[in-house]
Amino acid sequence: MLPSVKDNSGSHGSPISGKLEGIFFSCNTEFNTGKPPQDSPYGRYRFQLPAEELFSPKTNLYFADFYCMYTAYHYVILVIAPKGSSGDEFCKQRLPALDIGNNRFMTCSEEEDGQLVFHHAQDLILEVIYTDPMDLSLGTVAEISGHQLMSLSTVNAKKDPSCKTCNISVGR
Repeated sequence: MLPSVKDNSGSHGSPISGKLEGIFFSCNTEFNTGKPPQDSPYGRYRFQLPAEELFSPKTNLYFADFYCMYTAYHYVILVIAPKGSSGDEFCKQRLPALDIGNNRFMTCSEEEDGQLVFHHAQDLILEVIYTDPMDLSLGTVAEISGHQLMSLSTVNAKKDPSCKTCNISVGR
């Protein structure tokens, strides 16, 4: 799977919209099972792969956006870039870096036996952009078992300028 240019959804003036090339992934799981949700706003098919194929100590993590779309749901966009890649260089110049082992959104830590352990926030919708090509043989493609929720789609979604949670200049 090859990277493509990020659309213009999210915050106005985002440094990655229309500029950063990457592959879009959702990082949401059901709270009680840890598995991807049955329903999806992203289409009828889901490409799923182990977290370690994207996120590891060999990658850097960047904060890209925080927004809502006139709903109670808030979205965070993170960028994962292999260290030293062109995507990594792009992000280093434009986005705040996050500590992969200690941040509020998504973490990767290594246990004593070398096994990687992953955690992610459950109180928001987490979207990830991976900046390099992805070998489809590393994952699986399957039809979702639930409904396609187009009402939650973020394709070219615009940020709610009046939200007091995700706008610095409103109500503070």
